[in-house]
Amino acid sequence: MAERKPLVIVNGQIQQIQAGDTLQGISNPTIVTLVNGNANAVVIGSPVYASAAGTVDLAQADDINTSEVVGLVSDASVANGANGSIQTSGILIATTGQWDTITGETGGLVANTVYFLDPSSEGKLTVNAPTTDGHLVSRIGKGLSTTQLEIAIQPPILL
Repeated sequence: MAERKPLVIVNGQIQQIQAGDTLQGISNPTIVTLVNGNANAVVIGSPVYASAAGTVDLAQADDINTSEVVGLVSDASVANGANGSIQTSGILIATTGQWDTITGETGGLVANTVYFLDPSSEGKLTVNAPTTDGHLVSRIGKGLSTTQLEIAIQPPILL
């Protein structure tokens, strides 16, 4: 079998990987710790926005002030006023039941389906992009399986 070298980009130029160089692997998810500013506990998969310095609240796509999603809750549950983990990139894994709570669907996520911030319910995701004037389209990520969401948050677009 022939030896093959992968192609890489160095200073904007494509070339074969050089001896001693390594390939950059898939990065680990980015997780930040912030305080839950919602009056209730927030659960895994809930999209949140920065409501104050170091504080998050449940995001919703019906208002510009609540539609700038910073990440998804990655702890099973975070009580009001408690520190919690917010995942801003990577693949978030939750059970089908946990995703059903966030999407309002059954059976978990749908593979190869894009999820958006819901304009009707705070802290929820939907497969239907908003279409109503005044709402915002905020792409959150794509389902990879019934339990995995690849987080790829995009800035909201006002309709």
